[in-house]
Amino acid sequence: MALVVGIDVGGTFTDLIAVGGGETRIAKVPTTVENQAFGVLHAIEAAGLALADVAAIVHGTTATTNALLERKIARVGLITTKGFRDVLELGRRTRPKPYGMTGHFEPLVPRELRLEVAERMDADGEVVRPLDEAGVATAAKALIAAGCEAIVIHFLHAYRNPAHEKRAVEIVESLWPDGHVTAGHAVLSEYREYERGVTAMVNAAIQPVLHRYIARLRGELAARGFARDLLVMQGNGGTVAAGLVAESAVNTVMSGPASGVMAAARVATAAGFPNVITYDMGGTSSDVGLIMGGLPSLSAELELEYAMPIHVPMVDVHTIGAGGGSIAHLNEAGLLQVGPESAGAVPGPIAYGRGGTRPTITDANLVLGRLNPDGLLAVGRKVTVAHVRDRLAAEPGATLGLDAEATAAAILRIANDRMAGAIRMVSLARGHDPRDFALFAFGGAGPLHAVALARELGIPHVLIPARPGITNALGCVVADLRHDFVRTVNQPLPELDESLARGILAEQVAEGRALLQREAVPIEGVRVVHRADMQFQGQSHILSVDLADATVTRAGLAEAFASAYWRRFEVELAELRPVLVNLHTAVIGLRPAVDLERLIEAGASLEAAQTGLREVWFEGGFVTTPIYRRERMPRAARFDGPAIVEQLDATTVVEPGCRVEIDRLGNLLITV
Repeated sequence: MALVVGIDVGGTFTDLIAVGGGETRIAKVPTTVENQAFGVLHAIEAAGLALADVAAIVHGTTATTNALLERKIARVGLITTKGFRDVLELGRRTRPKPYGMTGHFEPLVPRELRLEVAERMDADGEVVRPLDEAGVATAAKALIAAGCEAIVIHFLHAYRNPAHEKRAVEIVESLWPDGHVTAGHAVLSEYREYERGVTAMVNAAIQPVLHRYIARLRGELAARGFARDLLVMQGNGGTVAAGLVAESAVNTVMSGPASGVMAAARVATAAGFPNVITYDMGGTSSDVGLIMGGLPSLSAELELEYAMPIHVPMVDVHTIGAGGGSIAHLNEAGLLQVGPESAGAVPGPIAYGRGGTRPTITDANLVLGRLNPDGLLAVGRKVTVAHVRDRLAAEPGATLGLDAEATAAAILRIANDRMAGAIRMVSLARGHDPRDFALFAFGGAGPLHAVALARELGIPHVLIPARPGITNALGCVVADLRHDFVRTVNQPLPELDESLARGILAEQVAEGRALLQREAVPIEGVRVVHRADMQFQGQSHILSVDLADATVTRAGLAEAFASAYWRRFEVELAELRPVLVNLHTAVIGLRPAVDLERLIEAGASLEAAQTGLREVWFEGGFVTTPIYRRERMPRAARFDGPAIVEQLDATTVVEPGCRVEIDRLGNLLITV
């Protein structure tokens, strides 16, 4: 079997894992912020890969997410229904800040680039006013002359009848054959003009950015002998061929966290833990998700920042600005605060020796003996532990009246409190008891804090995968091809046209299979998943209901909705009429499975894996702690904490009183 390569670009590091032919290779190199493609190529070189022998490369990129957050986006123009140019700025009558008329909001498309044309559909999809085709051509020429790189066509009620949007796209493309044109219904065929329009604008704003990036990367890979197509991770946890990815660029937003959750679902289920809370702590942020029955939770209501709702299916991940590079500082009230500002890849933490001067979580872990000074301090120019300790003692330690160790301990406590809060958001806040789950910790820094978080939340087991710092890259390797579709129905169940609903699902399946054929990527089969968005008439809250198959009936939908409502709220409302709002279909192309047992080698004995002893701080003070090398540890080994387990991509802290077992996949199972 030829190698399958997964490459994930994070805020600090670019990770690579190559699996196949009985071998596993990994690489971890600094992310090249100015052009992520350079970091990808550096990782390939560091792993010693001959691209001619590689069967597939799957790439998770933060290029689109970063472009949106930093507003390094394309100049976009909008053509919309006459009288509705300001809907996308008025939004939902919310404010950037809940109190007072403060805050700042800048729409993705400025008002002078939002043009109107005469046309109108009603809510049933009937033509009220025909499309002014000459007006579309005039608007398109004006936007092209204004220097727009992309154009959005967004008409009222196009989700019900997209005829006007389709015709407008034809007119614009005839005038501008090389441009990027986004039709709102093609990205999201769902009601609510504001959310659908913003999602289309996001797609258009990042489409040229993603197209250029992928084109450059494919060219560089081809020049180095890679003859296969590149696959790109999507936010829904699936992949898509690079040749198609720019068509729905919005689907790549938040794809980085999604890949880690997909790897967690595959590994945890294989290890016998189908219900886990995922905890991914990298250099810049921590991402927390929920997996039940081996399936990640999905959401279609991400708001990346104020007034930027993105309504496409994504793995449901809660993110906070607490990573290894998060900076500890005194806030305006004189209190110690950790994050959200990060030292990033450059200059990074003080310990990296790249010019960083402000203390971070990584520096705190180093001072407390949790990180190997010889390994960590080899990243940049040589610095010493004493230098890092002095920096912590000087600021913020001196102001707080604390020495270096007490300052470092305070930094860890505050960071752990923030991360425990994020776990509560995806569990307790949604009616799930954390004690019913295992904590699946990964990322370069996740295993450092996992046991402390589990103890805080009463979680009985912590699962550390074989390659925790490369787990997001592994997610790229194990992810299947996936295409998601949604269509609004919005009919009360007693009045539902069952044949219409079944026809919508059949159309979505056919479109998904056609896309899989266009991608021409080898798959072992196709899996189809249907679900419905439902609500009671008069309510605004929507509940997602899984559908066993495409045989939609009024009675079946009513029963499924009642069961889902009871599980969520433990309330029966038999007197209210359910409404079928949207129908969703996911068409999944199943890629060949990866042998998870070969991710890490097994050693001969636990004694041979121990490399020495080190003074490590735990609650209560410093303890002489054995240090183990992960790659030398045998399968089925058992030992008690305290312990430090080191490997190339991560360090695991096992607190006193914990029990550790190594399973057949090389995972560390820690009983707290």
